[in-house]
Amino acid sequence: MGAFTEFQNTLPDPNNAIGSGGQASGTIGPGFAAIKFTSESPVQVSRTNSGRVMTRSVAGHKWNISITYNPMTRDQFEPIYSFLLQQKGRLNPFYVQLPNQYTSRNTAFNTHINSNNILVDGSLAAGVSVMKTDNHNSTQTTSPQPGDMFTITDTSDSLHTKSYRVTRVTNNTDYLSGSQPATDERYIYFTPNLSRATSDNSIVVFKNPKIRVILKSDVQEYALGTNNLYKFSLNLEEALA
Repeated sequence: MGAFTEFQNTLPDPNNAIGSGGQASGTIGPGFAAIKFTSESPVQVSRTNSGRVMTRSVAGHKWNISITYNPMTRDQFEPIYSFLLQQKGRLNPFYVQLPNQYTSRNTAFNTHINSNNILVDGSLAAGVSVMKTDNHNSTQTTSPQPGDMFTITDTSDSLHTKSYRVTRVTNNTDYLSGSQPATDERYIYFTPNLSRATSDNSIVVFKNPKIRVILKSDVQEYALGTNNLYKFSLNLEEALA
């Protein structure tokens, strides 16, 4: 097996193997049978007698993830259950990758980011919902797509662990009046709003983005059927650093 520098901190799946020593190699985790993905953004709504509506955000946004597995053999089940028990219930956050978010819907963009980092163009304040990015391909159709998810790697802020979802992308050809980016730039609109101030040239991670989560419950249980297969599911919620 040899020496390794850190333990695997991503839920085992077909893209994230885990060894018996906890290293990021070895047994390939099973895929998910079903995923329920929820965006939770609490809003308080008040209505006056005249019908006027007033709204305000009352809490931060989070993603909720429910995962169901197909019946598993013991060899498939034990690495997952042992990984979760090692997290000690809800005590220690870990990461999960959604199988539909390994790559962008745009094949050309996937090829571009294999050898190029998309960078934040200019520092950003917390709370914004659009950012200018650069180091894109000059072909305007080579862009992230609405529905793609990303995280931000900011070398000056290791606590920026929030995951975001693209809602709109404008380029040099199709842009909002007064906001035309250069050919190697894109304006990316996203949800939720930026959780932390972000430095210039921070890396926008579209390739295999990971969501930082904890278990929703302190109790984790499984069922073992007469066919000797394990039935298991888990509920997760986003946990920021």
